[in-house]
Amino acid sequence: MTATSAERTALRPLSAVAEARRAARGFVESLGGPAIGREQADTVVLVVSELVTNALRHGGGAYTLRLTAHPSCIEVAVEDPSPRMPRLRTPDLVEGTGGFGWHMVNGLAHHVVVMPGPEGGKTVRALLPR
Repeated sequence: MTATSAERTALRPLSAVAEARRAARGFVESLGGPAIGREQADTVVLVVSELVTNALRHGGGAYTLRLTAHPSCIEVAVEDPSPRMPRLRTPDLVEGTGGFGWHMVNGLAHHVVVMPGPEGGKTVRALLPR
C-alpha cells in the first residue's frame, strides 16, 4: 500500500475546527472498508480536533493540516506560525481553561514529535494506529 495524503489550510478560526474535523472524517472514509476501523477513525478525528484547536488558540490563528495514511499508521500533522512549543500542563478542573488536549494526544498516539519550522513556526506530528 502506498501512502495516501490530504492537505488543508485555514485562516478563519471561527469554523476552522469543524472544517478540520470534516476534512479528517472525509479522509479516513476515503480510505475505504477495512483499511481503518471506526474507533481508529474517531481517534484520528479527535486528534485533528485537538491539534487544530491548539494551533488556533496558541499558534496565531492559522494552521495547515496534513493527513497521510501509511501502511501501519495514520499521520496527522498540524503546522502553525508560532515558535512556542506545546507543553503539558495540569488540566484545569475548576475554571475549565483546558489542559486536557495535549495529554490526550500523547496518550492516543504511538508517537508525537514537534518540529520547529525553518522560518519560524512548528509542525506537530502524531502517528496513530490504523
